[in-house]
This record gives sequence, C-alpha cells and structure tokens, in this order.
Amino acid sequence: MKKRWIFTAVGAATSGVAAYLLKDETKRQQVVDKAKSIQGKFSKEEDMPIEEAGNPELADSENAKMVSEGSQFGVQYYNDLTEKEREIIEKSNS
Repeated sequence: MKKRWIFTAVGAATSGVAAYLLKDETKRQQVVDKAKSIQGKFSKEEDMPIEEAGNPELADSENAKMVSEGSQFGVQYYNDLTEKEREIIEKSNS
C-alpha cells in the first residue's frame, strides 16, 4: 500500500518539475539540448567498426588475415549494410 503512494508522489513530483521546465521556451530548448547530449554519449559510432569489415588494407591484421584466408563474412556483411543504407537513402529521396 505504501509503495503505491510513493510511486504516486514521485510521479506527481516528476510531472510538476517537467511542467515547470517545459513552460518557458529557453528552458525547453535547454532540456532538449541536454537530452540530445546525453543520448550522444550512449550511441558512439566508433564502438562499431562497420566500415572496417571486409577491408583488408586497413591496419587490422586479424581482419586482413581472415579475408586473405578466404573468409567472406566481413565482406558480405559490409556489402549488405551499405546496400541497405543506399536503399534507405533512395527511399527518403523519393
């Protein structure tokens, strides 16, 4: 029973703070900018070396070794990914 009251109080307080912050245009923009900066911290592009997949010329010797031994997984993955990106771009431009 007490948990329900606690959750209700926390929800009401959060709603009040959100309403206060979003009331003014400048504060609303600050909240949006802060949310985007926090989101940018969690989605780092350099964590996923998609562009290096199937490129044996790069400094990644293990990738180059796999490709030189005949592994086509990285190459196929890279080609599929770039093909999907092209399709998305073409659909958005149409």
